[in-house]
Amino acid sequence: MVELPFNGESMRVYPSKIVCLGRNYAGHAVEMRSEVPESPIIFLKPPSALIGPGEEIVIPEKSREVHHEVELAFLISKKAKNVKVERAMEHVLGYTILLDITARDLQREAKKKGLPWSVAKGFDTFAPIGPRIESPDSIEPDALEIGLKVNGEVRQRGNTRDMIFKIPEIISYISSIMTLEPGDIIATGTPEGVGKIEPGDVVEAWIEGIGTLRERVRKATP
Repeated sequence: MVELPFNGESMRVYPSKIVCLGRNYAGHAVEMRSEVPESPIIFLKPPSALIGPGEEIVIPEKSREVHHEVELAFLISKKAKNVKVERAMEHVLGYTILLDITARDLQREAKKKGLPWSVAKGFDTFAPIGPRIESPDSIEPDALEIGLKVNGEVRQRGNTRDMIFKIPEIISYISSIMTLEPGDIIATGTPEGVGKIEPGDVVEAWIEGIGTLRERVRKATP
C-alpha cells in the first residue's frame, strides 16, 4: 500500500490487481523485436510490487539485467465488468505514473522456453507509482508528453497519442475478461527507449500534467 496526493488529500492506494499492457507503442514493439499487436496484450503485477515516490527500486539477486519502462497509469473508480467503450471513461478515478520495472534477462529466458514471465515483472519494488493522482478533468490522457531520465540522461521520450489502444478500448477489453475493482491500477504501456538500470542510479519519470516520479536504485541485501 502507498499513499499519494489526490484532490488535496492523501489517498491510500492498494489495488486488488495491477493490469499492464505490453507493446502498446509501436516503437517499443519494434525495439523488442516483436509484432505490433492486433488486440491488447495484458499481464499482471502483484500489489506487493508497489512502492511510492522517494522509495528504492531493488535489483534482485536473481537478475543481472533490470530495465525501466515509464507508463501512464490510471486507477479504477467503480466496479467494471463488460464495460462498453462509450461508457469506459466513467470508470476512471484519476491518472498517475507507473514504472514497469522488468528483469529483462529473466523475461527473455522465459519467452525462449515458452513459459510465463510473471517472475520478471513481479519482484517487490517493481511497480513504483506517483508522484500524485491527477483528476480526469485536469488532463487530456491522449496527448501527454511522457519520458524518463536515468542520472539526468534522457532515455525515453514519447507522447501518449502514440498508444495503439486508447484508454476506453483498454477498459472495455480488460473488463470483458476480468472484473475491475475500485482502486485497481491499469498501466498503458511504454514508449521506446527502455534500458538497463544499475544500483546507485537515480530514475526520473515524468508525464505532462502529472509531474515527476523520482526513485533511487539499489542492490538487494543478502
